[in-house]
Amino acid sequence: MADNPGTIEHKVTFCRICEPLCGMIATVEDGTLTALRPDRDHPLSAGFACQKGIAFTEVVNDPDRVTVPMRRTADGFESVSWEEALDDIATRLTAVMRERGPGAIGWYMGNPGAFSYAHVLSIMAFIKGIGRGSHFFTASSQDTNCRLMASQLLYGTPISVPIPDLTRTDLLVVVGANPVVSHGSFLTAPRIKDRMHDIVKRGGRVVVIDPRKTETAAQFEWMGIVPDTDALLLLSLVQVMFAEGLAHTHAIDSLVDGLDWLRAQVAPFTPEATAPRTGVDPELARGLARDLAATPRAAVYGRLGTCVGRYGTLTSYLLDVVNLVAGNLDTPGGSVISGLGVPGQRMVNIGMGALLRRTYRRKRSRIGGFRAIIGSEPAALMAKEMQTPGPRQITAMFISAGNPVLSVPNGDELEAALDSLDLSVALDFYLTETTSHCDYVLPVTTMYERDDFPLTFQPFQATPFRQATEAVIAPVGQARQEWQIVGELIGRMSHQSRVFAAITRSGKALRRIGRPFTPRMLADGIIRLAAGGDGFGLRHCGFTFERLSRDHAHGAVITPHLKTGVLKEAISYLRGRIQLQHDDIAAEIAMVSTLSGPGQAFPLRMIGMREARSENSWMHNAPLLMRGDRGHHGLMNENDAAELDIRDGSAVRVSSPYGSITVPVTLTKDIMPGVIAVPHGWGHKGTGGWKLANEAGGANVNRLTSSEPADVESLSGMAWLTGVPVRVERA
Repeated sequence: MADNPGTIEHKVTFCRICEPLCGMIATVEDGTLTALRPDRDHPLSAGFACQKGIAFTEVVNDPDRVTVPMRRTADGFESVSWEEALDDIATRLTAVMRERGPGAIGWYMGNPGAFSYAHVLSIMAFIKGIGRGSHFFTASSQDTNCRLMASQLLYGTPISVPIPDLTRTDLLVVVGANPVVSHGSFLTAPRIKDRMHDIVKRGGRVVVIDPRKTETAAQFEWMGIVPDTDALLLLSLVQVMFAEGLAHTHAIDSLVDGLDWLRAQVAPFTPEATAPRTGVDPELARGLARDLAATPRAAVYGRLGTCVGRYGTLTSYLLDVVNLVAGNLDTPGGSVISGLGVPGQRMVNIGMGALLRRTYRRKRSRIGGFRAIIGSEPAALMAKEMQTPGPRQITAMFISAGNPVLSVPNGDELEAALDSLDLSVALDFYLTETTSHCDYVLPVTTMYERDDFPLTFQPFQATPFRQATEAVIAPVGQARQEWQIVGELIGRMSHQSRVFAAITRSGKALRRIGRPFTPRMLADGIIRLAAGGDGFGLRHCGFTFERLSRDHAHGAVITPHLKTGVLKEAISYLRGRIQLQHDDIAAEIAMVSTLSGPGQAFPLRMIGMREARSENSWMHNAPLLMRGDRGHHGLMNENDAAELDIRDGSAVRVSSPYGSITVPVTLTKDIMPGVIAVPHGWGHKGTGGWKLANEAGGANVNRLTSSEPADVESLSGMAWLTGVPVRVERA
C-alpha cells in the first residue's frame, strides 16, 4: 500500500507478538513506521501495551533485518533475486520428491506463525500438497500439545479448550503460569493483571501455584510446589472433593461417562500421601479443594509450566477434571469452552473432532512412533528424523517464524542435522542460530506489513471480541508474506502434486474472472459465519473483514461475557458426554504415583521462567529491550547457594544428564529449595546476523534437556523442559 509523500498518518491496528492482541496506533511518516503507541480507544486493552509492543518499531526498521532473498555460500550469505531463489528451491525440491518421495520433506513452524492466519493456512496447503508421509512440526510440541491432547481425550476434539471466565470469577487458581509477564496464554485477555486485581477488589482471591514466587504470585497468594508435581496435587484436590462429599456429582452426572472410574483412580492420592513429593502442606491442599468446591464462581487455569513436564497431558486433563468435579465447568465465573458461534457448531466439532482423532490414530512419527496431534510430530525429534537413515528420512526442510536451535531440546544436535540436509529454506527476517544454517533465507513481512485477523485466538477471548486490520505500511525491501512465497512454490511444482495442480488451476480461474485468490477470502468467510458476522448478507450491518477494518478499526465487543450452558456444543463425541475413562490416563496416573525425588548426582530441579523484555528468542536485537547491559541470568534459592558457596551474581555451571551450561545467577528467597530457574531463548552465538543479540549471548538452556524418544511425553509428543534434574557448581 502506498502513502502520500510528505505525510504523517496515525493508523489503528493491533499487536501480534503475544495473545492479548493489544490495540496499537502506528505512526507512519512517508511510508515508514516511525512509532507505535497503545490505542486508548481499544475497548479491552484501553491504552495499555507492553515494552515489547512499543519496541516493535525497532524490529520493523532493524538494520540487521533480512530484506532481500539470501543464499548461503562457502563465504557467507549473498543476495539473490526472488526468481533465482524460488526457481532453484523448486528445482531441488522436485529432485528430492522424485528420488525419495514426499516423506523426505519437512516443515517447522514457530510460535509467531500462529499469529498470522495466512501463514497457517498456506503451510497447511503446502504440507497437504506435498503428499502423504511428509513431516510437519510446530512450536506446539514445546508449548501446547498436551493441552490439546487432554481436550481430545475429554471432549473428543483438541480444539475445545476451557478458559477462565475472568470477568465473573471469585476464585482464580493459576497453576504454572505467570500472566503478569506472559500476558496470558490460551487466554486472550488484554490488561490481564488488572482483571486479576478486579477479582480481589470484588472480594475474591487469586492463588498462584508455582515453584517460584513469580511476578504474578508476588501480587497475589503464592503456594509453592516442587517442580513437575502438579499432577499429584491436582489428584489430591479431586480426592478430597470425593472423600469429603464435596464433588458436584449430581450436577455433572448427566454430562460425563466414567465418574466412578475417576473416583477409584484418585482414591490413593490423599494430600498426606502426595505432600512429601509436592511440598504442599496437606491442610493447604484440603483447604483449596474445599474452597474450589464451595465457591460458586471459581476457575483453575494452567499453562506452560503444567505442559512441559513429564506428565503434561495428565496434568492438563486434571486441570479440567478439578473444574468439572468442583462444579465449575461451563458455569458463569468458572472455566468455559468458548466457540466462534458459527451455525451448527456441534456438527462442525463432531466432524472436525472425528478427523483429528483419526489422524492421531493413523499418523505416527518415524522415530519413536509418536501419534500426531493436530497433524504435527514432536519437534524434539526433528534432528533424528534428519539423521536416521531409512524411508522418510528428511533431506529437505523448511523453517518459518522459528529458531528451533534455541527452542527444542538438544539444539547442538539440530545444528549438525541442518548442515547435513540436501536443501534447507528459512522464511524469516533475521539470520539466527537456526536460519544461518539454511541454504536460503527468504525475507518475510512483519505483522505491520500485512492485513490480519487473529483467527487462532478467537476461541480464547475472555471477552468475545473481533478486530481486523489492514497493513499499515508496505513491505520493507523485498519482503513478502509467507502465503505469497508458498504460492510461488506451489505454482512452480504444480506438475509434482495433484493438490498443487488443483490449487494452481483454481488460482488461474479466479484471476480470469477478476477475483484472484487470497487467504483473506477464507478469513472473511469465517468472520461472516461467526457470531456478529453478516451471515453473507443475512444479517444487516454484521461484520465482514472489510467492515471490521474500516468501520470498527479499534475492534468490537461481541458480548460482555462468555456464553455458558453450551458445553454439549464443544463435545465431539456423538453422545455429547465428556469421556473421563481412558487407558492412557490410567497408565499416566500409575506412572506419576511412582514419582521419586532427586538423586545424589543431580539433586536440584531446573525450571524455565518468562522475562518481561523477551519473547522466546526473537526480540533480543531491539535496543529498547536490551537497555542497561541486559543479559542472561538464572534464579537460585539463597540457602541452596550458601551450601554450595555460591554468591549473588556469580557464574555457575549447571549440568544435567544431557548437557551443561554456564550462567550467572541471582539469589532469592522467592523460589522453592532445590530449584533453579533459567530463562529460555538465549544462547546467541555470533553465527547469525543479529549483532545486538549476539553481543548479549547467554546460554541455551535446552542443552540441559533431552531429545531422546524415551524423554518425550508419550501421549502428546511434548518436550520435557521443566523439572529437569541438575546439579549446580561454581564455574
